[in-house]
Amino acid sequence: MKNYIVIKCGGSILDKLPPSFYNMIVDLQESTCWQPVIVHGGGPLISELLEKHEVKTTFMSGMRVTTPEVLEVVEMVLSGSINKRIVSSLQRAGGNGFGFSGIDGGLFTTELMEDRSLGLVGKVTDVDVKWIEMIASQGSIPVISPVGGNKKGDTYNINGDVAAAAVAAALKGELCYISDINGIYIEENGQTKVIHEMTNVEAEAFIKNEDITGGMIPKVRSALDGLRAGVSRVGIVNGMCSSSLSDFLKGKVAGTKIIVDREGSRVG
Repeated sequence: MKNYIVIKCGGSILDKLPPSFYNMIVDLQESTCWQPVIVHGGGPLISELLEKHEVKTTFMSGMRVTTPEVLEVVEMVLSGSINKRIVSSLQRAGGNGFGFSGIDGGLFTTELMEDRSLGLVGKVTDVDVKWIEMIASQGSIPVISPVGGNKKGDTYNINGDVAAAAVAAALKGELCYISDINGIYIEENGQTKVIHEMTNVEAEAFIKNEDITGGMIPKVRSALDGLRAGVSRVGIVNGMCSSSLSDFLKGKVAGTKIIVDREGSRVG
């Protein structure tokens, strides 16, 4: 039986990913070990379109404040343009992608975040994995847009990192965030370096000390949520390096691996 690997592709890197990245995803699909599932973002294109339509957008702790006007653009970009672009890239690599959103088939059950100042931003309370399993059983790669709804038909914007962690936890799989950097950078003793392994305690301390800021905050916190919910392993790797994801899955040093607490943390 294959293991699920949930691959979160951030919007900032989608236009930069080389064809070799999608070739690697297709190779994983064709292997006997891994079933890839892609969850994507689309932040830069959303911001570009909002600016074009003169719709104001702001962020809080790396998450987009979503008004009804913003949500309309978010859903159009994520479930339309970005989702189908990834499916097409997989097809060019010889694979078969199947694109859908968290609304379709009730894949995601969502509710508003506790912080209502974020507007129409939801959190995933349940993932109906039968849809993912059905698509995978047909030899396709699920490509999921992080838009969800509730039983009343309300639609919510979901942070892609948060959605990916929820999917990985529901599938009892592994989780890897694809970025355009080599991992999480921290300044220690006047030098900036990649932290190749980080515990939950260290991560919270780095956030508190503002060593981790902006969009990396929801990424790291969602990774920790995923670990607590049963995700076996979480990594943040550079998608511009064609071997980074496969190296991570092989247990080699690649990017930043986030794990549960252990003795001897670097920070308190």
